[in-house]
Amino acid sequence: MAQESTIRTKSLYVNPERRILVMNLNEQYFTGVNELVDSDEFKELVTLYLKTDNLFNTYEDYRNLTADQFIKMTKRILAHDETVFANLDRQILLSCYEDAYTYFRNFLRVTVTDGMNQVLVNSFLDIDDRLNDLFRTCYRTLTDEVRGRRVNRYRQISSASNAALLTKHHQWPIPAGYEALDKINFIDTAMVRPPLMMHTPSNKREGVFSPVTENPVKKFARQKGEWYCYPAKIGTSIAYIYFHEDFMVSGLSLTNLFAMAHDYEVEGRKPDLILFFGLDKTEGDVSHYFYDEANDIWVGEVPNTVKTTYFGYMKKMCLTLHNLHQIKQGKLPIHGSMVRIAFANGKTKNVVFFGDSGAGKSESLEALQEIADEQIVDMETIFDDMGSFTIDGDKVYAQGTETGAFVRLDDLSSAVAFNNMDRGIYLNPELKNARVIIPVTSIENVIAHHHVDMWVYANNYDAEVGIHQFENETAAKEVFVAGKRKALGTTDESGMTTTFFANPFGPVQEPELTQPIIDDVFKKFFDAGIYVGEIYTHLGYDRSAEALHDSARAMLKVLMEL
Repeated sequence: MAQESTIRTKSLYVNPERRILVMNLNEQYFTGVNELVDSDEFKELVTLYLKTDNLFNTYEDYRNLTADQFIKMTKRILAHDETVFANLDRQILLSCYEDAYTYFRNFLRVTVTDGMNQVLVNSFLDIDDRLNDLFRTCYRTLTDEVRGRRVNRYRQISSASNAALLTKHHQWPIPAGYEALDKINFIDTAMVRPPLMMHTPSNKREGVFSPVTENPVKKFARQKGEWYCYPAKIGTSIAYIYFHEDFMVSGLSLTNLFAMAHDYEVEGRKPDLILFFGLDKTEGDVSHYFYDEANDIWVGEVPNTVKTTYFGYMKKMCLTLHNLHQIKQGKLPIHGSMVRIAFANGKTKNVVFFGDSGAGKSESLEALQEIADEQIVDMETIFDDMGSFTIDGDKVYAQGTETGAFVRLDDLSSAVAFNNMDRGIYLNPELKNARVIIPVTSIENVIAHHHVDMWVYANNYDAEVGIHQFENETAAKEVFVAGKRKALGTTDESGMTTTFFANPFGPVQEPELTQPIIDDVFKKFFDAGIYVGEIYTHLGYDRSAEALHDSARAMLKVLMEL
C-alpha cells in the first residue's frame, strides 16, 4: 500500500517502502541539466532524500538543510560558482552528494513510454539511453566541480533508469464484466540493464492458493493507481498479467521468465488466464483463483501486501492458473525440469526431474552439467520448473512453461552463476533464499512436443546415493503421488512434508480431476517401457555436492545403456 512518503505526480511515482521509482516520459522528459535540476520532480526527490537518515544531517554545516537550499547550492556549483566552497569542506560535500546519488540509485528506476507510432517504437531505447546520459552528465559535472578536478576513471552505470517499458493499447474481445481492463495498457517492449539487482521486503512464499466464488475482476474495477499488463506466453496458454506499479519488481522479473506475447498474438484474442496482482483487498488477504466458466478464463488475485512482494507469489500464481487450465484440458502438470542430453556416440536422451520446491530438480540438472565429460556433447534445458505431460494415442510427450529459470543463488555453482551474470535479474542477492532469474531457452523449444526417455523423482530425504528404478507403476505412483520431501526453507514449511503429486500449483487444488490423468500417464509410461525411477539428491540430508555428483554419474551410466 502507498505510504505517507509516497510521491505521485503526473510524471513521477515513488514508493520508498518498495524501493520503486517510475518515470512517465510522456508527461516529462528532460533535455538538459538545468531543466532537470529546476524541475518539480527533482525537488520531490531531494525532499524525500532529506527526510531520510542522510549523510548531510551528520555534519553541522548541512544539518537541517532544506530542499530549496540543497537545490540552490547545487545550481551554484553547476554554474561554476567557486564562492560556494568558501566555508565548505569539498571532501565532506563530495561524500554527501555521493550519498544522495547512491540513495537514488538504490531504487528500481523504470521509465515508461506510451505510444503506438512506429517512430516511437524505433527510438524507444534511444530515448531511455539519452536520459541516462543526461543524469550521468549531471552527476559527473557536479562531482567534478566539488572535487575541483576531473576524474580519470569512469563507470558507465545506469544513472537514470535500469529498466524501460514501452506500452500500448490493444483491442481484444473483452467479456461483459471485464470492461475496466480496457483502460490498462499492455507492455509491448521491455528493456532491462543486467545484471539487475532488485530488492523486496519479503523473501519467502507461504501457503497454497485456494478458490473463491466471486470473480476478482469485480474488485479490480475499484482499484486506483497505475496498472500494467504483461501479456505472457506460459507454455501454450496466453495470460494477461495485470500488476500494480508497487509490484514493478515482479512485473519486470517476468521478462526473464515467461515469453512476452507479440501484438498480433494479443489483438483480437481472449486470454486463457488473467491475473490481478496487487489488489487492495482479497478474502483473508491471501491469494485465490476463480474459474469463469462462461468465458472459459481462469482468474487469479493476489493482494497488495508486504509478503506478496516476493516474486514467488507472481510466478507460482501464474503457474497455478496455467496448470488448472492444463488439467481442464486433460493434460498432467509436472512440477519438475527437463533436459536433453546429447552423447558423443550419437544418442540423445530426454530426462524429466520431478519434485516439490527444494527437492533438487535444478540442482540435479546442474550436477549433470558439472560432471559432464567427453561422453557428453551438449545438454539443453527444455524447462526448469514446470511442464506438462500430454497423452497422444499410446505416447506421452512433454512441454514446458517458462523460457527462463528462477533459481537459488545458494545452490548455483560459481561456473553457472558467472556464465549467466550479465543476463540475470537478481532478487535480494544479499539474503538467504537469494534468487536469480536467467533466460534458458526459446518459447518455440518450450512448447514443442518432446518425447521422454527417463522420468525420475528427486528424493532429497533418503541417505542413499545413486538412482533407483521402480519395478511397476503401483510402486512408482506411491512415491510420486505422496510427494515427500524435506523442506529447505524456500517456503514457510520445514521438516518432512507431503504434497499431492508434489505439485501445490494445480493438482493440489483439483486432485479428483488430476488422479485419472496420473493413472493414465503412468500406465502409458510402463506399457512403453519408459524408465521411471528416483534420483537421490541428498539436499535435505547433508547437502553434499559429492553425493549429488555421484547420483548424477549413476544416472548418466543408466542413460548410456538405455
